[in-house]
Amino acid sequence: MVVLFMVMFMSSSVFAIDSEVTRKTLTGLKGIYVTVENLQPNIEKYASRFSLTRDQIHRDVEQKLKSADIKIFTRDEWLRTTGRPMLYVNVNTHEYEKYWYSYTIKLELQQIVMPEANPKIKAFATTWSIDMTGSANIGTLGTIRSNVVLLVDRFIDAYSSVNLKKTMSTHRSRRVVNFPP
Repeated sequence: MVVLFMVMFMSSSVFAIDSEVTRKTLTGLKGIYVTVENLQPNIEKYASRFSLTRDQIHRDVEQKLKSADIKIFTRDEWLRTTGRPMLYVNVNTHEYEKYWYSYTIKLELQQIVMPEANPKIKAFATTWSIDMTGSANIGTLGTIRSNVVLLVDRFIDAYSSVNLKKTMSTHRSRRVVNFPP
């Protein structure tokens, strides 16, 4: 019974809108801007022990993208770029029992699009996304940071599948990520 409980609540699930169609929306992107939401206060006091901070997640994401030869736009470059592609990262946590947290990690590629019904209108929309849910306690919060990087790897795979260049060859050796406590 205990094993079943641990499998159900300590495992992670991945949900995605990562299809052939959504991958095509990544075609031709010359780079992306990265934005990471603040973590909830309920987890910040413990998460810093595992370098699970907004700033560290931002550095992890940008480092992975750069290692795959995906250009990271500065804010000024992004504002001047057609479509304004942005990789949005959100880690949402909820303490459901003392020292136990459920979490959802969401990565979305957002960009300006024009609806077919009215192409004169431009809207900022999510064109590719992937989510992961899981559970961790204060001793295993580092898994959240590792899972963010895992989802960035999935984004890199999607991006590389429609933008064939060096990203495919330089990205292959990235699967295992271990962060110091």
